[in-house]
Amino acid sequence: MHIILNNSSMVPIYEQLVNQIKDLILKGEIKENDALPSVRVLSGELKISALTVKKAYDFLEEEGFVVTVHGKGTFVAATDKELAKEARRKSVEDDFAEAIDKAKTIGMTNDEIREIVDIILEE
Repeated sequence: MHIILNNSSMVPIYEQLVNQIKDLILKGEIKENDALPSVRVLSGELKISALTVKKAYDFLEEEGFVVTVHGKGTFVAATDKELAKEARRKSVEDDFAEAIDKAKTIGMTNDEIREIVDIILEE
């Protein structure tokens, strides 16, 4: 499992970990019933706190992406691909809403915001 964390990002480490594991599951790089590295192993590999990894695994379990079996480990759950895609879509919508709020805070109009989106889409 290839995870890259950005310590200078404004996104919390556990959230970066959650997002990357979700992406690996959605892309099929980690398949149903595959075991994730143990909390201790992954925290050692990434040089982060075991509590951070545990928090990420707990969050993934709450969202139905993984299942933890006490004494055996954490495994990729049988995911409903449509539900997983909807979760990613909601995340994108939340990011857009945050960006729009930020733009409006500095006084941008809806037309200016649309213009920026159009420019970005053309790139």
